[in-house]
Amino acid sequence: MTRPSLARSADIDGFVIGECVHHGGMATLWSVTHPGITAPLLMKVPLVAEGEDPAAIVSFEMEQMILPRLSGPHVPTCFGTGDFERQAYVVIERIPGKTLYSRLGELPLAYEEARVVAGKIASALADLHRQNVIHHDIKPSSIMFRESGEAVLIDFGLSHHNQLPDLLQEEFRLPYGTAPYMAPERLLGVRDDPRSDLFSLGVLLYFFTTGARPFGETETLRGMRRRLWRDPHPPRKLRGDYPPWLQEIVLRCLEIEPAWRYPTASQLAFDLGHPDQVKLTARSERMRRDPLSTVWRRRFDRGLTEPKPKVDLAAQLASCPIVAVALDIGEGSETLNEALRVTAQRILATLPSARLACLNVLKLGRVTIDRTLDEQGHNKHIDRLVALQHWASALQLDQSRLTVHVLEAIDPAAAILEFAAVNHVDHIIIGARQNSLVRSLLGSVSAKVAAEAVCSVTVVRPPRTAALREPGDKDGKVEEAVKVQAARP
Repeated sequence: MTRPSLARSADIDGFVIGECVHHGGMATLWSVTHPGITAPLLMKVPLVAEGEDPAAIVSFEMEQMILPRLSGPHVPTCFGTGDFERQAYVVIERIPGKTLYSRLGELPLAYEEARVVAGKIASALADLHRQNVIHHDIKPSSIMFRESGEAVLIDFGLSHHNQLPDLLQEEFRLPYGTAPYMAPERLLGVRDDPRSDLFSLGVLLYFFTTGARPFGETETLRGMRRRLWRDPHPPRKLRGDYPPWLQEIVLRCLEIEPAWRYPTASQLAFDLGHPDQVKLTARSERMRRDPLSTVWRRRFDRGLTEPKPKVDLAAQLASCPIVAVALDIGEGSETLNEALRVTAQRILATLPSARLACLNVLKLGRVTIDRTLDEQGHNKHIDRLVALQHWASALQLDQSRLTVHVLEAIDPAAAILEFAAVNHVDHIIIGARQNSLVRSLLGSVSAKVAAEAVCSVTVVRPPRTAALREPGDKDGKVEEAVKVQAARP
């Protein structure tokens, strides 16, 4: 079959070729148009000439398989693919602007700006991982931003899809990726662990806040293998004003063993979104690398240097959800809050890596001027934070798994829904009071949350009194009814 020409004005399956906008090491990018598509488009074409790296062809096959399956604001929309028999290509939307690589001349960035940038990337990774894909090439040149602010991940040639054949794993033995950003387990052939992307993001955040790469610029395989046992210099050694909460996040991402990192991108994004609630450990205070005795112990620890068992991506994400419990701490709420505690305890008992966010909404008036102090002169916001911490103390959770939040809003349900969406909450637990005339006319907060949330919702009612209990009821210390909404797709 005759191959179509990659020349200006040529037609390939209805796509009209424009100018070549980029010539990379594994593919070229062309601007294209299509009479039925108004969005600006790019056509990516692999390099297949004599002497080209065969990995370029295999990685392009991976991109052809993966891109059409992805959706959402954090990936470019795919409009078409072509096979190798005639002309291999992928047509995607053209994201306006430049990649994050264009900002390298500005490093180091201000800590707050770097936090916001990294938070957006972590949110994009959380969305990608929920679609069964691990990127495996997170670096500045693989990240763009939409005009609306969302991070967009590009270049999926090295990616792993949990439900598709991994051609790179099957056909090559050497790890492919960008050396300074590659996770240690990748050197052992592990490609199915989503925490590898979190390591790469940790490298990027370290680089963007210190101006130095944590493992240098080396690209030799021997040099890269040192990261299996050698930790980087703590950022605070490079910059004396480095925030402890930020070092805690960065060094946790850069842990050698994946199990020591954040379990999910959602939990990493949560900490980046709430730096004041990051639980500080010894990581945050470190000024030196690990002593040589620790390094040598790692060097000969076969558990760290041998390949790891296969990771089930879906199971990994499901075992580490973010759970939010919405509490009313006003008078008369004690019974309902005890039922909420029992429900939360049951859920968290089966999910030892779950995070719990305790919420309360300080309702604001629509037309009145709200006072920050109550009649006794106490700060309302602080009192509610203390009440939430007191409620959660009975759960006896490790402090790294718990945060408390007082939201100030006119519409409590809308505030809870917004918190859940912004913070990638997987499950909301909320109480429902007994019926009243006001709730009948205006609708309840719990009903609105259950109807509109994009995650699972458990609605808990207070227990019945002894007189109203039916045969088979227990002692009334648990919820009367539970309603579960479909989980996030």
